[in-house]
Amino acid sequence: MLALKKRLEHFAREKNTLEALALAPDPLQIAKAHQDELISLICALFAYGNAKNIVNFLQKLDFSVLKLDEKAIKSYFSQAKLKYRFENSKDIEQIFITLRRFVQKYTLKDFFTKNYQEKGVIYALKAFIDEIYRLNPYRSYGYEFFFSKPFLNEPKSPLKRYNMYLRWMARKDALDMGLFDEIKAKDLFIPLDTHTHKVALKLKLMQRKNYDFKAVLELTQNLRQFDPNDPIKYDFALYRLGQSREYMSL
Repeated sequence: MLALKKRLEHFAREKNTLEALALAPDPLQIAKAHQDELISLICALFAYGNAKNIVNFLQKLDFSVLKLDEKAIKSYFSQAKLKYRFENSKDIEQIFITLRRFVQKYTLKDFFTKNYQEKGVIYALKAFIDEIYRLNPYRSYGYEFFFSKPFLNEPKSPLKRYNMYLRWMARKDALDMGLFDEIKAKDLFIPLDTHTHKVALKLKLMQRKNYDFKAVLELTQNLRQFDPNDPIKYDFALYRLGQSREYMSL
């Protein structure tokens, strides 16, 4: 276990730098350029698929549209004709409208912090998703994929994009922005994606082969053995080891 901890600490020191972030396309590059909680959420929730394609799409988005009224948002997207994988132009229009409605009622920091302090991170995510679906009756496959489906007590999916967003917002280092300073890093969950999952299995950090929320719980708990106050600091390193396929030679 001590040898594995040393390896993990080495990987984290090597990868959790601005220089390492710049080596390959990553949605965090766009989020950090703006230092904004809402723009960061959009970057995180569009973070599925090929990283280069994600960044190319995010660079096309005009985030100032979020400040327009709903009629102007509809007009903008009817002309822009943007789409990304599962989300067509109408989906993206309605995503922007929903998020505009949300920030007219709350700040993301206050909403997530309040619900986290009441019942923890998973409850905060549940509360956010539930509120999103209350704000707008619009439904489509792309829209629901973007925001994720509501869940009762515990999600079945890894909720990778939301957990990544909270990592960006709650942690503070060269990578992560620390804008949600009242959410403790020790309570975060690993933003498990397929790359991280493969590397964690390879390093014997977990045993569960199913890619689901139970795998998130297992890996997070195991990482807490190495650093109980900041277990998710290893996330970006594990992801990049998988993305670059460096893990194949570990």
